[in-house]
Amino acid sequence: GDVYFAETFDDGSLGKWAVEQLKENKVPGDLGLVLKSRAKHHAIAALLDKPFIFQDEPLVIQYEVNFQDGIDCGGAYIKLLSDTDDLDLEQFQDRTPYTIMFGPDKCGEDYKLHFIFRHQNPLNKDMEEKHAKRADVDLKKFYTDKKTHLYTLVLNPDNSYEMFIDQSSVSRGNLLNDMVPPVNPPREMDDPHDSKPDEWDERAKIPDPEAVKPDDWDEDAPAKIEDPDAIKPEGWLDDELEFVADPNAEKPEDWDEEMDGEWEPPQVPNPACETAPGCGEWKRPMINNPQYKGKWKAPLVDNPNYQGVWKPRKIDNPDYFEDLQPFRMTPFKALGLELWSMTSDIYFDNFIITSHKEVADRWASDSWGLKKLVASANEPGIFAQLTMAAEERPWLWVIYILTVGLPIGLAVLFCWPKKSEDDYVYKKVEVPQPDVEEEEEEEEEEEEAVADEEDKAAESTQAAAAAGQTVSSGDDEEEEEADEEEDEEGEEESKTPERTLEYEVSVTLFSLAQQHELMVLRNTLRFPCTLEVYIWTCNLIAHYLIFSSGQYVMCDMLLQR
Repeated sequence: GDVYFAETFDDGSLGKWAVEQLKENKVPGDLGLVLKSRAKHHAIAALLDKPFIFQDEPLVIQYEVNFQDGIDCGGAYIKLLSDTDDLDLEQFQDRTPYTIMFGPDKCGEDYKLHFIFRHQNPLNKDMEEKHAKRADVDLKKFYTDKKTHLYTLVLNPDNSYEMFIDQSSVSRGNLLNDMVPPVNPPREMDDPHDSKPDEWDERAKIPDPEAVKPDDWDEDAPAKIEDPDAIKPEGWLDDELEFVADPNAEKPEDWDEEMDGEWEPPQVPNPACETAPGCGEWKRPMINNPQYKGKWKAPLVDNPNYQGVWKPRKIDNPDYFEDLQPFRMTPFKALGLELWSMTSDIYFDNFIITSHKEVADRWASDSWGLKKLVASANEPGIFAQLTMAAEERPWLWVIYILTVGLPIGLAVLFCWPKKSEDDYVYKKVEVPQPDVEEEEEEEEEEEEAVADEEDKAAESTQAAAAAGQTVSSGDDEEEEEADEEEDEEGEEESKTPERTLEYEVSVTLFSLAQQHELMVLRNTLRFPCTLEVYIWTCNLIAHYLIFSSGQYVMCDMLLQR
């Protein structure tokens, strides 16, 4: 693509300006234009290889800036000087006509990236500056980090524009919609001869005309009154002054009473008041007056005569015009720097004006890209950067400590094994097992009982035969004894489910106690207890697990077994 201007400053030197290397992150053989004076105006310009005419090709402007010593107040923008017959670069100044102004500017805490173009009114031929909207990102770091930054403006024939810093977009818009003031004036305007009628009522709310001040409203009541419940503190020294003359003070030797007046020692706090609650005249403290209401005002109500906010009528704008191609600006043929700065050593380098963004990108990769690589290689490590940041902002140390210490403290608190404050002696408790010996004894007793019953039956049979008793009486006795045995077996069977339920609950709770080392549960299982005690203990374990380890114990499920 066509290149209208290119300058690297790698040879020669210029008057008030200097051509030299960067102070930091130097690239061998690379020089730039440096503004060397502070609190002065500077101007320098150079002609393009050929004038740029706004037709069907985009305009791409790009250059580098480094605020090597930061920036207090000043700019680093460039001007594209209009192609006029009387253009004299030797007389370049702030009044020299320009077509576009682009670049960074800062004063106070206002950080800007200017894009201004001068538009000609087609009706009266006047030139008016049009300012692009502010950038969409915070620009502060580009002015304070003392690095070389690349500024690029792309202006397209369809009236769109886009601004880049370090090849990243920071603002985009359209010349027709995003400039202040707008390129095209409004079609209608307020009638300058129209005035608001005297009877026009713009009040949306008015005081209620029917409202009456209450009889008990006291407008003269003070806002503060003395506290009637206050009592003078005991030991208050009414006769002592709060301040007394310094007894150790001496009149200066050069004190002239005729010129300086009578000398008086300075006042110091009264030593007698140091141990007392107070000195001097005691006064009751003031409190808010509960009866205070202030000046009475009628409440506001809707205005029945409200007519809205008055606006003048609209008329056709006599200065209206419509320019749908503001891109077709005044041609320019020179590039200039016309600056005033309170900071010196502002570094400029690698200017290029072209009609193709790809050309500017290749130019940047061969120049700014090298500076970026060198700066990255020379940057301190992450810990050094954090330390430097904390030196500038000491409150960052608090953030660092919390960021590092808080996770470690939480990890220790929740992950480190807890040691009981009391030295408990844990005794190993065997899981309850069925008593095998008792079962064997019961079986032997049952067998003996059966044998006794058989003997009794035989004896009864023999006795019946010998005595001539009826068999029916012996049968009745056998039936009664059999019924008694069945009743005893039924009672034992009825006890078995209750014992089994308590046993299962005991085993389950005991295993939980072993896992979580709960002394309460272990002590509970040492004694015979009711089923309600086991249920209560299970709920206690559930709460413990919920709040300590996040696990859940469903005791109801155990009871449903």
